[in-house]
Amino acid sequence: MEEFENNGKKEEIFSKAVRAGKRTYFFDVKATKSDEYYLTITESKRRFSNEQGKFFYEKHKIFLYKEDFEKFANGLTDVIEFIQTGKIPETSEEDFRITGEHADVDFDDLDKDFEK
Repeated sequence: MEEFENNGKKEEIFSKAVRAGKRTYFFDVKATKSDEYYLTITESKRRFSNEQGKFFYEKHKIFLYKEDFEKFANGLTDVIEFIQTGKIPETSEEDFRITGEHADVDFDDLDKDFEK
């Protein structure tokens, strides 16, 4: 496999930017040292600092590895379906809890698959 390095630092192998109002989302494919691909998703928002009197970019980033793609895609599809229809998808009723106007996620439950 061809190396994608620049001064010892891995570069993006593939990148896609999606502009959405005041935000830009970057989907970047990168490779580990063992040449396994992974995805970084970055949300970038332009903000103004009153203290410094200039604009800056606030960024939030998540890393998504190949072994998690299917679960991530299924979860994203389920919540988009819920937002669009108001109906809880049948495949994920046990993972979906609603309290008031917000989904109630117990982050302690997220590790339950690893405790087995």
